[in-house]
Amino acid sequence: MFCISVEPSPRLHQTSRSAALATFALAAIAGPAAAQRETVLKQIDVPHNYYFREMYLPQFTSGPGWVTWSPDGASVIYAMAGSLWRQTLGSTEATQLTDGPGYDAQPDWSPDGRYVVFTSYRNDAVDLRILDLPAGVESSLLANRAVNLEPRWSPDGRTIAFVSTEYRGRWHLFTVSVGGGRLTNPPLMITTDRESGLPRYYYSRYDHFISPTWSPDGKELIFVSNAGRIWGSGGFWRMEAHRDATPRQIWYEETTWKARPDWSRDGKRVVYSSYLGRSWNQLFLMTQDGGDPFQLTYGDYDNTNPRWSPDGSKIAYISNAGGNTSLKVIDLPGGDPTTVRATTLRYRVPRTAVTIRIVDRAGRPVGARVSVTGEDGRGFVPRDAWAHADDGFDRRERRFELTYFHTSGASTLALAPGRYVTEVTKGLEFGREVDTIIVGAEATTHRVTLSRLVDLPARGWWSGDLHVHMNYGGHYRNTPERLRFQAEAEDLHVVENLVVNKEARIPDRTYFSSDPDPVSTNGQIIKHDEEYHTSYWGHSAQIGLREFLMPNYAAYVNTAAGS
Repeated sequence: MFCISVEPSPRLHQTSRSAALATFALAAIAGPAAAQRETVLKQIDVPHNYYFREMYLPQFTSGPGWVTWSPDGASVIYAMAGSLWRQTLGSTEATQLTDGPGYDAQPDWSPDGRYVVFTSYRNDAVDLRILDLPAGVESSLLANRAVNLEPRWSPDGRTIAFVSTEYRGRWHLFTVSVGGGRLTNPPLMITTDRESGLPRYYYSRYDHFISPTWSPDGKELIFVSNAGRIWGSGGFWRMEAHRDATPRQIWYEETTWKARPDWSRDGKRVVYSSYLGRSWNQLFLMTQDGGDPFQLTYGDYDNTNPRWSPDGSKIAYISNAGGNTSLKVIDLPGGDPTTVRATTLRYRVPRTAVTIRIVDRAGRPVGARVSVTGEDGRGFVPRDAWAHADDGFDRRERRFELTYFHTSGASTLALAPGRYVTEVTKGLEFGREVDTIIVGAEATTHRVTLSRLVDLPARGWWSGDLHVHMNYGGHYRNTPERLRFQAEAEDLHVVENLVVNKEARIPDRTYFSSDPDPVSTNGQIIKHDEEYHTSYWGHSAQIGLREFLMPNYAAYVNTAAGS
């Protein structure tokens, strides 16, 4: 946090001190214990963990995040709020299939319809687990203390391909045989570890291999790799699904971790997510041998994680067109997408409505940051809130990183009976309030009164954050209105949204103006300026610009702007 002196004619003063909005409160109060905070999933040995954390790892979101089709195409299973849910298309009722103690994501339905394999973030790792649908029983499939991601059944249901950091913390493709819901042989790494010798800045000097999808005959995989590339997270490769096979590149474009290709059952087409030189990810189709991509969806928002229906007539995917994530289905060869809405949720354990009200000493509602943590360490958020989380934590204090959401003063959560810890903060000028609440069978309201420790605005000082990226990584589609709401909850009077690139993707370019954003008020300024990226001289904040500098990055090796 920094302070800005407010003059009679307010003018934004420049300062070099900044803190990311998402980690504002904890970063600012870190004291002697800060040395014990370590990054989430620290066994991943890849540089610049911000990028793969926000763009590749599954995230805890209150909306849907991943989807898989039933073999008959009549229903879907998707990940939402850390659990798996099943819903019949055309229905508005969803049934919860899993409920902790980890965060579950990335489901894939077996071809015979009996099993669902999925990832589960628990015990400081990401395990593979399997759910026997008829029996309603889940069990561990692979718990090797590594980060295991993106499991995909082969068409015959005998093999699962997945991504794992088991080998030296690097992203590699593995296969494993499965029978009766259990492993029948140890995992086999099928990609070759290779030091590229390339001067990569954002990525490891070792090539990575992610996002596998099977050919219809189960003999080959298409996946994403940055082999031979200096800049970016990789293009599309194809190889036989066994060790010592030779991969061949079938198409290259920068995919920023989000491509996640899916091979159609007829073998002719591959759907994937791409920004293709634009600012937002949309769905594209290409042939199984690459070909020229055909754009399927359009919009100033992200469409990601696509999956073909078994008959190839539909594609289900995740969209943030409304800000939060939602599940949509589009018909082929084209048409308007439909949203899969779950207005009724059937939980495994009945939930109770718990309303948290935040007020000041005068009893007036105030915006704040709120964290609700259950006895198993998981965080909980309202259905209409955006879930956020720290990027590090002290393992002696908690099992997972702290999750939180922002509120304008009152929010209602659905919680199972039990004990929960609530933590409420509002920047550094208000005291942190920590309470324990016991949830029973009856709806309840928990009231929290925030006390001001110091009133710096009354002394002519404003709090602010000069280094915020409104849209960059993650899974949401933010707006200036939402950013102002978040800033109010964090007690920030000035927010500088630094428009920035990730490779050639610059989501907030259209918001730039030499004036404060129109959503600004007399007591709160939202301003769009620029962060200038270079891979050689570092990054710099350009504040108070009259014109946007383009291109807003330079010096990337192996480009025309290389240095």
